[in-house]
Amino acid sequence: MEQQIRTLTARLLASRSLPRSDALVRRALVDEAFRIDLDARLGAVGLRLIDNPYAEHVAVALAEDMHEPVFGASREYAASNIGLTRDQLALLVVIWALIILPKRERQVNRQRLADDGQEDMFGKEGPLEHGEGVSGALSEASLLADFAPVLGHKTYVQGKLLSRLAQLGFIERRGGMIHEGPLLDVLLDYRLLADRIIYGTLGEVLAQAGHPPPAADAFTPPDAEDD
Repeated sequence: MEQQIRTLTARLLASRSLPRSDALVRRALVDEAFRIDLDARLGAVGLRLIDNPYAEHVAVALAEDMHEPVFGASREYAASNIGLTRDQLALLVVIWALIILPKRERQVNRQRLADDGQEDMFGKEGPLEHGEGVSGALSEASLLADFAPVLGHKTYVQGKLLSRLAQLGFIERRGGMIHEGPLLDVLLDYRLLADRIIYGTLGEVLAQAGHPPPAADAFTPPDAEDD
């Protein structure tokens, strides 16, 4: 077990995130002794494993008591602890709302993107699904048309904002579409953001742009569950 713990710890540090389907990640999620050892290794260097059961990946992040010692001296920390500018952060939250909120509704209701509701009368008893079967993609052209005028201009949003979010692993850009990246669901706090978007000003902005977020009663907020 020692070598497996060392291997997984090193891979997490090197890659920042790993898929839940990875054999060692799966062991960390189901083997209590293995997880305790992994948490101890990460905790010894001020890190913790981030595991959102609705996300397709797990990731490492700073332990709560390490935020101020590590980032407190940086001016950028007030907006983002990964160096995002305010406009990059604003676009990240918009993309999160457009991809993750509908995805979570489908996951909670055990629906796929192409599900017509007739496939399986016991569908809600099925396993929690991840990946592109439930995570929709956004048209980059449509996103630019709706939000580039607010954030700057098309070239700026493409070159400075979207490219940075892709570089950090929050999104993937393929064939003119924006897909969920490995960190989009696992690093942003669903419980904090969902209510603020649905009930806040951003929800109104999204609705005016033709992207109304799901109603508050459309799905039950996720509790931790094992998949």
